[in-house]
Amino acid sequence: MPSGLIPFSLHLFSFLHPSLSRNPSHTDLRGDRREIMLSVLALTSIVLLGIASQTTAIVVYTSWERHALVGTDVRLSCSFFSWQWTSPDVTFSWHYRPDGAKDSIAIFHYAGGAPYVDNKGPFRDRLEFVGNPSRRDGSILIKNVDFADNGTFTCDAKNPPDIAGRPSHVRLLVFEKVPVQAGVITGAIIGVVLGLLILIVAIYYLMRFLVARRVFSLSMSKHGKKGKGKEGSQQKQKPKVPLVFISF
Repeated sequence: MPSGLIPFSLHLFSFLHPSLSRNPSHTDLRGDRREIMLSVLALTSIVLLGIASQTTAIVVYTSWERHALVGTDVRLSCSFFSWQWTSPDVTFSWHYRPDGAKDSIAIFHYAGGAPYVDNKGPFRDRLEFVGNPSRRDGSILIKNVDFADNGTFTCDAKNPPDIAGRPSHVRLLVFEKVPVQAGVITGAIIGVVLGLLILIVAIYYLMRFLVARRVFSLSMSKHGKKGKGKEGSQQKQKPKVPLVFISF
């Protein structure tokens, strides 16, 4: 904890609870309990903040898994989060462990503003640094990948004074043909379900329209029959004028 934080905490504690600087009487002792609790909470928060300010930690991020076709180039991204400003002494380190192997080998290191690529390992003349350290990016590019490149790549970053943290891992899988990913399958399923829902709704409204049209037609036909019936009854009710023949 910083040297000036303790005196400041004590001063704030006495300010928040002035009853500690005088002789409390029996009448106001009960009323000061709440102030004492608030003061203790405030002092505890200040101590925790002081401890947190001294904690140096860094969080490194990579993808979980990367797929690539044989003969293509693949970018392995690596970035980090730090409470500190990006240091000019920032470093990035990459290690590679082939599938089935127990140990990993160093393939890349960035320090002092310069990248250092392994010129003797499996990625000789095939690895390129494509990151931007000022933007906390330590990505690398693997060119012309092959099945032998399948394995786990580990990225570690340091941003002094933030040096405590765990490296992150990304697994590279090289295929002759990239398989359909789970996200594509999920999207296809969602699309099919939405299409079925739209079809059901369309059929529902179509059925309602046909039923309404049928009811309207029946209603019009009934009214038409009633009208014809009334006209017929009126014609029947008209008296017939007898014809009188006069003979001379």
